[in-house]
Amino acid sequence: MKFLEGKNVIITGASRGIGKGIATIFAEHGANVAFTYSSSEAPALELEKELNGKGIKAKAYKSNAASFEASEKLVAQVLEDFGGIDVLINNAGITKDNLLMRMREEDFDQVIEINLKSVFNMTKAVQRTFLKQRKGSIINMSSVVGVKGNAGQSNYAASKAGMIGFTKSVALELGSRNIRCNAIAPGFIETEMTAKLDEKVVQGWRDGIPLKRGGTTEDIANACLFLASDLSAYITGQVLNVDGGMLT
Repeated sequence: MKFLEGKNVIITGASRGIGKGIATIFAEHGANVAFTYSSSEAPALELEKELNGKGIKAKAYKSNAASFEASEKLVAQVLEDFGGIDVLINNAGITKDNLLMRMREEDFDQVIEINLKSVFNMTKAVQRTFLKQRKGSIINMSSVVGVKGNAGQSNYAASKAGMIGFTKSVALELGSRNIRCNAIAPGFIETEMTAKLDEKVVQGWRDGIPLKRGGTTEDIANACLFLASDLSAYITGQVLNVDGGMLT
């Protein structure tokens, strides 16, 4: 059964990692996928080709999610290209880790702009469409770090915690129009980036997780699939921890 047959989805930051995993699962469930990238053009175009091969419509857009103007232009272009939008997944994000005493102001500002302000930009840009059609699902990619904090990541934790507060507020504002807004808080997810880390360090993280393994991009994508589809029609304003029990 395809849970998103004919739905149109925007995913920010999907040329690799978790975003790519979400785009792939959604395409397999019949969704048409519009996704953004900032600089990784070759991987983005390769993913576009791969997704179109699954019998759906997919298109990659180079866009800066931290820019409100760029976000508005993106949504207008997606509406023109796809004819509608049913789901928004705010996934774009970066890290600029450092201890607070060594963190530069520009590193704090950049993480907040790309991780948090982008969520405001994109949500506000699609809001009019969702209000007009009286339906829509918004999914914000937070983190367990936004729930519990983490030393050396005060900027990242602040951006992800802010995303949770934004999610709950938007759910309260738009719920009466049948527009749902939820967040996912991934734990330790094994991606191309973690593959470059020392195996002993990675194994140490796995050992501290009740399920004794890192998560996969598919684990996150399946949670997104649930929150994007009618399977979660009565769920809004929630934070779903996909972390193998890390925060238990």
